[in-house]
Amino acid sequence: MTVRATRWPAWYTVVLLCFAAVFISYIDRTNISVASIAMQGEFGWTETTKGIVLSSFFVGYLLLQVVSGTLAARYGGRIVLGTAVIWWSLWTMLTPRAAYLSLGMLIAARVALGLGEAAVFPACVNMVGRWVPVESRSRAVALFMSGLSLGTVFALPVSGWLVHAYGWPMPFYAFGLVGLAWAVTWFWRVAEGRGVPEEPSASPGHVPWRRLLGAPPVWAIVVAHFCTNWSLYVLLAWLPSYFKSTFGVSIANAGLLSAAPSLATFVLANAAGTIADRMMRRGRSATVVRKIMQSIGSFGIATFLLLLPLAGSATTGMFLMCAAAGALGFTLAGFAPNCFDIAPRHASVIWGISNTFATIPGIVGVAVTGWLVQRTGGYTAPFVVTASIAIVGGVVFLIAGSGERTID
Repeated sequence: MTVRATRWPAWYTVVLLCFAAVFISYIDRTNISVASIAMQGEFGWTETTKGIVLSSFFVGYLLLQVVSGTLAARYGGRIVLGTAVIWWSLWTMLTPRAAYLSLGMLIAARVALGLGEAAVFPACVNMVGRWVPVESRSRAVALFMSGLSLGTVFALPVSGWLVHAYGWPMPFYAFGLVGLAWAVTWFWRVAEGRGVPEEPSASPGHVPWRRLLGAPPVWAIVVAHFCTNWSLYVLLAWLPSYFKSTFGVSIANAGLLSAAPSLATFVLANAAGTIADRMMRRGRSATVVRKIMQSIGSFGIATFLLLLPLAGSATTGMFLMCAAAGALGFTLAGFAPNCFDIAPRHASVIWGISNTFATIPGIVGVAVTGWLVQRTGGYTAPFVVTASIAIVGGVVFLIAGSGERTID
């Protein structure tokens, strides 16, 4: 591979571009969380209808997770990720047109967006395996994954401003153009190749599906990923609506308040990744490190979500949301890089498997939250459900998780 940067290691550039891809994927999927408030008024949606629109993205996102991970393992993350960003950027720009045609067309456009974004994490995981030294993979994974938080920090207030100033279609047009510009940079700066030696294997190119699907540590990752994503997706989709309906803030301020928790995730995820790598360099086992990080994340999320019904002001609500989201950042040094510990050659495939299940909360959790809000008239019930699921994820990972290499 040729990366046109000479002042720092080549893998820095690769990881930063992967970070940018994740950032773009999240501004493209998150802008509708703010735009949907205006869209709901224009198109006359109920809360349940809005929940279905918000969750439809995840139908496409779920379908191609394993396929994307397998393609990345076979052909490399460069071509898979570059092609995917072009695809989803075009569908982002087509979303307003689809919405004006019909509700069905809008849902179809969101599904198509999800099909493209399915490749982002498996392909980035593949690039980390190809380019990042083993001793730096926790912080590399935490960095590129934290792009989702910074993307949300950017997308929510900027979407609120764009909707207020230019109308709800503008975020889709602007953010889609950013993705196309990234794709040009990616193919220009990055070529095929590796920066670290490939892991030895008795069966190169073969995916041991039976061993992967039968390994308890793989399922510990799956369960932890599912439970963590339930919290993530509920917060991403419903925070603006929570602040607006609970505390009566404006659309623009709802976007601004909702960005603060994602900033907390970004900061603490990168801190956790650095701490995790440092702990392992000092002799702590990967098993101990992953379980500590996941436990802080899972049980922290639950604690602060259960305290949310006590919030009497937007400021208190934002503080508790920041604490919950910050705890979530620790999981990016827990389950997230664990695939490299147990099966480094098949990390992108494991991620595809786990993210398939972890996408279900985007479909079910987001829609159920809308139903619960409409049924109960508030957010206490969905937050209690989300906290309970986070606790389950933490317990399962403590019992079945491992940092030992399980599969060659």
